[in-house]
Amino acid sequence: MTQIAISGTGLFTPSQSISNEELVASFNTYVERFNARHATDIAAGTVTALQPSSVDFVVKASGIKARYVMDKDGVLDPERMCPNIPERSNDQISVLAEIGVDAARQALANAGRAAEDVDCVLVACSNLQRAYPAIAVEVQHYLGTRGFGFDMNVACSSATFGIQAAADMIKAGNARRALVINPEICSAHLNWRDRDSHFIFGDVATAVLLERADEATSAQRWEILGTRLKTQFSNNIRNNFGFLNRCAPEGVGKPDKLFVQEGRKVFKEVVPMVAEMILEHLDAMTLPPAQLRRMWLHQANINMNDFIARRVLGRDPVGQESPTILDTYANTSSAGSIIAFHQHSQDLASGDLGVICSFGAGYSAGTVVIRKV
Repeated sequence: MTQIAISGTGLFTPSQSISNEELVASFNTYVERFNARHATDIAAGTVTALQPSSVDFVVKASGIKARYVMDKDGVLDPERMCPNIPERSNDQISVLAEIGVDAARQALANAGRAAEDVDCVLVACSNLQRAYPAIAVEVQHYLGTRGFGFDMNVACSSATFGIQAAADMIKAGNARRALVINPEICSAHLNWRDRDSHFIFGDVATAVLLERADEATSAQRWEILGTRLKTQFSNNIRNNFGFLNRCAPEGVGKPDKLFVQEGRKVFKEVVPMVAEMILEHLDAMTLPPAQLRRMWLHQANINMNDFIARRVLGRDPVGQESPTILDTYANTSSAGSIIAFHQHSQDLASGDLGVICSFGAGYSAGTVVIRKV
């Protein structure tokens, strides 16, 4: 059987970062202005007063301390609270493709490969800026890769779903090398005026190069031992923005056209589902959890990851067994587990085992069990 390896990764990080202190100050200014503008209605009981946020609340709820964004000024403007990302002409590279190309070039360099060595580009992310042409085909054009490209959306699980799809295509002989790219501009589909979620997301792009294990030559390469995917329908994480919105104008601009979630329900239902999925995957491969050197988990919430790691290991994780990057990057949707892998894998030795795991809306979850070559 053809074995597949991850031979390179790449990470694009925006130049601008927003601290919790900056974000909370902006949000609370918005709250003060809203309550002042609606003081009469609030007194009459027809409008509910907004409640301020705090740095302590954000850190306790999520573990997030900062996030990178494409545009800081627009997000922090209390009268706007949305990034400024100017529209580009069709002759210019789109913003998603641009950051994806940046991450992809890094992955190619780290794998010791040229763009023409790649014959599949898969863009897998939580939100695409247009219906067509596919962002992946645009990335293919600007990178100069061969073959084909297509887009995939499985929300926060897109990276692991993309890795399995790419690995399967290489095994089937439909591609020799594939790039899985996760460009995430989450700041553009986050409701920065919502106290319960205004701190959650950040922007980033990651890329992973997959190829036949017997052809991979990079110093940092990982053999894929197994992959597993799971979906289970739920409305608890949802974004209703789409092309049909204009057909029902009464709903345009409503909160559900951005990211919305029932956070407590998500925690209660997703965390045990993911922990059991990892354990079942390891058991099917006759790999005891004690052999895991590292778990690169989806970076949504520190409390979720701590629970999952404890359930899988049967104890509290120590050191870098379950590395965290969400404190500085926040939730970057599909890219989070790949950032963790990119930044916290080079110290491991040949033969060490790890699992990349992403999970989110759908519900959806994916696991990729890998071994350092």
